[in-house]
Amino acid sequence: MFAKISYTWRLMRASWDVLKKDKALLLFPLMSGACCLLVLATFAIPLLIAHAARSSDSMPFHLESAAGYGLLFCFYMANYFVITFFNTAIISCAVQRLSGGAPTVADGFREAFARLPLIAEWAVVQATVGLVLRIIEDRSQKLGRIVAGLLGIAWTVAGFLVLPVLVVERKGPFAALKESTVLLKKTWGEQFVGGFSFGAIFVLLMLPAVLLVVLGFVTHSAVVIFACIGFLVIYLVALSLIQSALQSIFQAAVYLYARNATAPEGFSADLLSGAMRPK
Repeated sequence: MFAKISYTWRLMRASWDVLKKDKALLLFPLMSGACCLLVLATFAIPLLIAHAARSSDSMPFHLESAAGYGLLFCFYMANYFVITFFNTAIISCAVQRLSGGAPTVADGFREAFARLPLIAEWAVVQATVGLVLRIIEDRSQKLGRIVAGLLGIAWTVAGFLVLPVLVVERKGPFAALKESTVLLKKTWGEQFVGGFSFGAIFVLLMLPAVLLVVLGFVTHSAVVIFACIGFLVIYLVALSLIQSALQSIFQAAVYLYARNATAPEGFSADLLSGAMRPK
């Protein structure tokens, strides 16, 4: 476990060194999060209003109904479109930086807007997969969650390089998905799993802020408690932005290594060769 944490930390530091050269890249995950909240509000507020207007304990329709699944698909599609758009922007900048360029935020937006049809197509594919997994979960909560979880992991791994392929090669979603799988198999073998977990590191980084809030409650001072909670919120938002940016930079580095068989600027071949390892 400690070896894995140490390895992941090295990957994060390499990605962080790239991010330090383009700190403005943090704007992309920030805007992505804000837009996702707007998407959520767009779908949630009308439902809450309709629920209140009915003056009953039931929603206007059950989530597991055809109408419910249709609404859920629309929500998934809108959410995935926003996420994919901003991830496309940051990955395009990361690819340029790792290839020796000096990208700007404007460059990222320009590349993302140039790929809007591909982004929309990939959002539809992701929404469809997400809905299918949700239906499997709903049909059998215990077994369904296990099956959906396994399928979700397989889908995440297979599509790990889809966005870099979409950015660099401008391939459609299915061609990009196929290329992603081919690159992963060619570089790391027939059976591969992620050898990293940025999330685990960031959970550890959250602990000091959580401990600070606990200590704040011990003081029994309302001012101190609210100050600690405010700091926690700001700290968690900052961590989530950094994590998102680092993962996108790492994703771009893995793609360039798999495509060119050489490590991009800022990463070593030894470091990236362990990014995906045989099961």
